[in-house]
Amino acid sequence: MNYQQKAVNLPIETHYREMKRALYIAVCLVTLGGIHAIALPDSYTPQRVETVQTGPTAQGAEGRIVFTAGSSEATFNVYSITGQLVKVVRVGADQRATVDFPKGFYIVKCSNQWSRKVVVR
Repeated sequence: MNYQQKAVNLPIETHYREMKRALYIAVCLVTLGGIHAIALPDSYTPQRVETVQTGPTAQGAEGRIVFTAGSSEATFNVYSITGQLVKVVRVGADQRATVDFPKGFYIVKCSNQWSRKVVVR
């Protein structure tokens, strides 16, 4: 029995599995080949990129949200995931405030500038 005869007798799931495996191998080979194709000059040194936050931010943390005002005073409105106002936090210029919250998802809106989802773990 040759390969073509065996292929006809195999169930469709086996063909699908073999095609998936072949595609996976092809993608891996292309990816690995692409990595080797990038040549960096000998004098290359990676540049350090620093992100400077100038505006107000709110970040979720373990049991709390950390509010940071930028160069001017900021007012943060914290809403529950159902849309109810939970707390209003005012932070002075170049100041930071930490407020304890129960675990969950919150929506923080900053003085009509932005709004974000914040997760308290």
